[in-house]
Amino acid sequence: MADKKKAIRGLQDIRTLSGRVDMISEPYRAFMRISVLEMEKERRGIERRSAVQRVQNIDVRFREIEEEKDALLAALGERGKECSSLSSSPRRKEISHQGAEGFKIRY
Repeated sequence: MADKKKAIRGLQDIRTLSGRVDMISEPYRAFMRISVLEMEKERRGIERRSAVQRVQNIDVRFREIEEEKDALLAALGERGKECSSLSSSPRRKEISHQGAEGFKIRY
């Protein structure tokens, strides 16, 4: 039995409980975690409210676009009726060239 050597243990082989401390044994850790969670919850709430506001702004703009488009289509429809009633008149060429300059867009 002299052949069997006893394993030499070093400092790294000593078992400790330092990594196994839970939040219950150190209440301040649990309270700190709760604080962090509450701060994150508040930040997410602000982000959510901001996102909802942006979506509402987009919806308002969609409605404005549709209203403007409907108004333009109605105006074109009325103009189309006027042009069709005037197409039999001899002044057809003069009328058709009145609005020929097109749109001017400024930025």
